Amino acid sequence: MALRGPFSRILRSKLGSCSQQTRAESVAVLGAPFCRGQKRGGVEHGPKVIRDAGLVERLSSLDYSVHDFGDLNFPHLEKDEPYMGVKFPRTVGAANKLLSGAVSRAVGAGHRLVMLGGDHSLAIGSVSGHARQCPDLCLIWVDAHADVNTPMCSPSGNLHGQPVAFMLKELKDKMPEIPGFSWTKPFLSSRDLVYVGLRDVDPGEHLILKNLGIQYFSMRDIDRLGIQRVMEVALDHLLGRKQRPIHLSFDIDAFDPSLAPATGTPVNGGLTYREGIYITEEIHNTGLLSAIDMVEVNPALGAGSEAVEATASLAVDVIASSLGQTREGAHASISVIPAVKSDTEQLCL
Repeated sequence: MALRGPFSRILRSKLGSCSQQTRAESVAVLGAPFCRGQKRGGVEHGPKVIRDAGLVERLSSLDYSVHDFGDLNFPHLEKDEPYMGVKFPRTVGAANKLLSGAVSRAVGAGHRLVMLGGDHSLAIGSVSGHARQCPDLCLIWVDAHADVNTPMCSPSGNLHGQPVAFMLKELKDKMPEIPGFSWTKPFLSSRDLVYVGLRDVDPGEHLILKNLGIQYFSMRDIDRLGIQRVMEVALDHLLGRKQRPIHLSFDIDAFDPSLAPATGTPVNGGLTYREGIYITEEIHNTGLLSAIDMVEVNPALGAGSEAVEATASLAVDVIASSLGQTREGAHASISVIPAVKSDTEQLCL
């Protein structure tokens, strides 16, 4: 399908160390089995169940050279007291510092990156590591939640609800010095961020979205405008000024819980399968996707193994469509239509 709108000219551009590989190029898969950004155990097993659902095989079938770098081994801190209501700050900070370095190395080596979480606090490390190689990146956050609470306005103190606040330059004077995070500084402007799928936004987050003029699309907006128009406006907002790498941070709870039941903070009225896949197809069609987070798949939740398998399979579909799988057919490329063999040739087989 041909691209439309002002970004129709953006086709597989080269962006220095962030060069966007076309088919038959490399994808790095990096597992981040981590759960301390929230209270529910089990999300640390997300990378395993997503791999078990056939991720590497699916990406290989799309003609990518897939490099699975396994799972990061995060340090365990015996003592990590809350700070200003923030839970496990040192543990989360150390994990994200490790992840940031790993992401930076993978992107710097020329791979497209797929980061498998783990909870969404990991986006601090994933996006910051990407930004070390691609400082002009833009961020598409697909999620039921805005995850932009500051420590002072967070209702829970869980860091999976705060990662965007650590990234935004405009919130620098609203963020205290949290133990474990001295290694990172704000690196993203609010104009370089778009949300899609919001439907559970805390009061402080709503004020931040409005005051900073952040472009966001709630589920009401998707109902009102349709997902095609939403993505046209979102991509024009991010890419209309210039071509730059895209970081897609996708929380599986963006989908309706009927589709993704094995997740920690489900909210009714989410994306349909078709809407979620359309989002990722349109991002792929820009030719600018450089890194993907897939987070909050929790195999300890959901009613039985079928719920877990459905959620993990959905995560694989999202990643694959982000990287070029189409609903016209997810096939490896072929260059020649096979010819009919003569009777003599078939007898010789």
